Amino acid sequence: MALFKKTLQQNRELNLWELIPIRKFEFEKSENELVTILIPKFKNKFLVQHLMPRLKYPYIKIKLDEIGSAVWLEIDGKKSVGEIAENLEARFGEKIQPIEERLSKFLTQLKMHQFIDFKKEEN
Repeated sequence: MALFKKTLQQNRELNLWELIPIRKFEFEKSENELVTILIPKFKNKFLVQHLMPRLKYPYIKIKLDEIGSAVWLEIDGKKSVGEIAENLEARFGEKIQPIEERLSKFLTQLKMHQFIDFKKEEN
């Protein structure tokens, strides 16, 4: 029980702006810089190996809008959420405000649907 409480306390102390998001899926990028995330339809190794190559559409496609695509392309496994926010603010200006709220909600949704993971920033 003490270990569980310690883990919860550590998680509360994490600052989203210091975390580094990491993509978990492949994606396609169109000519106009819009991203489509490709989610494999199957995770079972047998089905992936034998059934997916025969499917016309082996992926579920999630299309992102202009800002969502820009966020996805900024996620490279090296930049922290704070650095991504700075880059987006420089690119979109007032169009993306309030950036803290919008970016944290979007990244939370990506994490909730298991499209990304986070790692701690290495000093």
